[in-house]
Amino acid sequence: MRIKRAASVPLVLHDPFFSIWSSADHLYDHDTVHWSGAKQQIRAYLTVDGKRYCFMGYMDVNEVLPQTSIDVTATATEYVFENDEVKLKCRFTSPLLLDDMVLVSRPCTYIDFEVEKKAASDVVLDFEVSPDLIRNNRDQVIQFEGKKDDFSYAYMGRAVQLPLGGSDDLVTPNWGYVYVATQEKNSEFHLDRQWEKLCLKMKLEDKKETGLILAYDDLLSINYFGQWRKAYWTTKYHTILDAIAAAFADKTETLKRAAELDSDIEAKANEIGGEAYAYLCNMSYRQAIAAHKLITDEEGNILFLSKENASNGCIGTVDVSYPSIPLFMLYNTEYVKGMLRPIFKFAGYDVWEYDFAPHDVGRYPYAWGQVYAYKKNFGADAEEKTIWAGGRNGVFPPFYTYPTGCDVYNIDFQMPVEECGNMLIMMAVVCKADGNANFAAPHWDVLKQWKNYLVKYGADPGDQLCTDDFAGHLEHNVNLSVKAIMGIEAYAILAEMLGEEEEAKKHHALAKEMAVDWEVRADAGDHYALAFGSPDTWSLKYNLVWDKLWGSKLFSEEVYQKELDYYIKQARKYGTPLDSRRAYTKSDWLLWCAAMAEDKEQAEKLIEPIARYLEEVKEYRVPFADWYETGTGEYHHFVGRSVQGGIFMPMMF
Repeated sequence: MRIKRAASVPLVLHDPFFSIWSSADHLYDHDTVHWSGAKQQIRAYLTVDGKRYCFMGYMDVNEVLPQTSIDVTATATEYVFENDEVKLKCRFTSPLLLDDMVLVSRPCTYIDFEVEKKAASDVVLDFEVSPDLIRNNRDQVIQFEGKKDDFSYAYMGRAVQLPLGGSDDLVTPNWGYVYVATQEKNSEFHLDRQWEKLCLKMKLEDKKETGLILAYDDLLSINYFGQWRKAYWTTKYHTILDAIAAAFADKTETLKRAAELDSDIEAKANEIGGEAYAYLCNMSYRQAIAAHKLITDEEGNILFLSKENASNGCIGTVDVSYPSIPLFMLYNTEYVKGMLRPIFKFAGYDVWEYDFAPHDVGRYPYAWGQVYAYKKNFGADAEEKTIWAGGRNGVFPPFYTYPTGCDVYNIDFQMPVEECGNMLIMMAVVCKADGNANFAAPHWDVLKQWKNYLVKYGADPGDQLCTDDFAGHLEHNVNLSVKAIMGIEAYAILAEMLGEEEEAKKHHALAKEMAVDWEVRADAGDHYALAFGSPDTWSLKYNLVWDKLWGSKLFSEEVYQKELDYYIKQARKYGTPLDSRRAYTKSDWLLWCAAMAEDKEQAEKLIEPIARYLEEVKEYRVPFADWYETGTGEYHHFVGRSVQGGIFMPMMF
């Protein structure tokens, strides 16, 4: 869809390392960047009858080819540039089609050009890639060019390759190779060794359309509890050149399928929440997927591991997976199963000796056991702690190998009710979609243990940390209690599917009893409180969405009516705040609330301010931030995160 602007525009998105954006109103205003903000310079020029124009990257020539429009769909971004001599369309397509895991994993973006010669005879297109894409320091790079089948290619990478050579949050890749490939016969590569650029020149002459593929081979992707795992695409293609060859071979069909998906998403989004909602879906689709890495374990099971971008770099974080699942549930439950499997695996190791669910399984790209809330004085001197803390790309120890009794974690900073509720709800969502509880059966004992924790502590959570406690710990958290109630209901659903009818009836009745009690204790007149016993407070009760989606009828209709009306009353310029403590919000949770709206008009009142934020904010040029100030649009830390899969919650209904 045609857009006016966005804080940051997706260009090439595949995984947490291969994620390139334009944080500018025009593609030539600034160099392209990684989601973290680090420069990843790609520049492109059009020479028209000897006159050179820049249309991509920071201008280092006298003139630009003026940008006239930008269109963003779920899988593609298209720019149009035009002057009196020539019109150029430049389209970036990362075909992340969730019904095709090979395409989701295959790290090949199509960059296509269409040229209309208005008053020009000779047109040459130059495309240049810097080593920013494959290194985050000044180490020496090597370059090579060659031919395979019906395409030519060139690549570059560090001379010394250390795959998975570090672990941190706001970092770009420091290993692997970037490839540029084309089937254009009238083209040539130039490897600029002085500036270490990889350059492709394409003489268009009589041709109107041309294109290339930009690809990244990371060599290794994840260390999964001691297993060195490659990306999922390697299960089909032996080398990256085979993957590129396949991308050329299936290009026509792949682009057709991508266009069909784009149209389908936009049509559904417009019906639910109008153009504003379609805009949010288009801006979040690639981001949510590319914040993950798709691999398999040694048994061939799907693993879909998120990186907690711009937060702490954790891998497989439960309370990051939880908000993201609506997008993935729309297409294939295997993605959500791929989020759950690592948590169950780590929970089975001796070092995790707690009766609640873990928070994460490591720091990307090392799934070596939870790193969140590790004791700062545990097993490390000051030097080691500095390395682990970040900024030095250090790798945390393999906590999964540690025996019982090591006392690794600080219990005060765990999220027991939060993560137990998340895991049970996600499991129920998956099994309901599958129509059976086969995936839950092998994990039934630990699921029962996590349910018991919710029964014991969930009605009125004590001084527990939750995913939204940016303002600090909060006792008696009303929304966290909703999560516990829905976690118990999730257990009842699973028990019924497994044939444990008495267990199911017992826990459904318990969830209902807790919900009725909740309504009384949380009542604050025209809304429900943020914390029990604090009627002058309020918060977004997004966890209620499962009661409505499942038709469990634990909570009365009055709860939804009062809450949604109150959210709309509290709305500010860029959305309704998360709660009464501060003016910031979380866009993913607001869309969960919008999903509970009774009609399109009510949903739009919650959705439109978020679209306004993304479109208007000029000072904070980052990929779709989920945590930001509703008055100013100032973002807080989080950018480019997978949680924006939650934008698709209204489509679950």
